[in-house]
This record gives sequence, C-alpha cells and structure tokens, in this order.
Amino acid sequence: MTLAQMFPYVLVMAVVTYLIRMLPLAVFRKKITNRFVLSFLHYVPYAVLAAMTFPAIFTATGDIWSSLAGVIVGVVLAYLEKSLLTVALASCGAAFAVELILRYLL
Repeated sequence: MTLAQMFPYVLVMAVVTYLIRMLPLAVFRKKITNRFVLSFLHYVPYAVLAAMTFPAIFTATGDIWSSLAGVIVGVVLAYLEKSLLTVALASCGAAFAVELILRYLL
C-alpha cells in the first residue's frame, strides 16, 4: 500500500475520531442531571472493557482449560480483594501450569 492509498484511510479515521470526541461537547452544553443517564455513562467504560477483554481471555492460550483455570484463579483472588499484581501473576501462573500439565502429562 502506498502513501497515496493510505492517506484517505487515515483522513477518515481522523475525522471519525474527532467527531466522536467533539460532538458530545457541542451537543451537551448543560450539566447532565438525569440520574439514569449519569449511571449509564458511569458504567459504560467498564462494560466496554469487559466486552473487549473477556472473549480474548479464552483465546489467549492454546487450550480452553488453561484459560478457564486462569479465569477461575483470577476471579477467586479478585473476590478475596487481592492486589491487581497478585491476581494477574497468579492467573498467568495458573494458566501456564495447566498448559504445562496438558501438554506434557496428557
């Protein structure tokens, strides 16, 4: 792909990104006071992050069982209010251990 072919794509991407950021500022000039809308806007980032991350969790390793082991360890440790680093390392360790067990012992 040459630079001349890539330029329209980059231009469209820049315009769309600008509009997504500019339109809410231009349309909503007053402070939002509706409790439902505020609640909705509060949870949108978490919902989008979960929707993007959760499917990738199960395809990140070579086997669904190692992914499931990592998820279970992560959920349990997060429920026990462990630190983010502890949860991440333990989840990766569990997925790695199950991957090793499945690969070499079975």
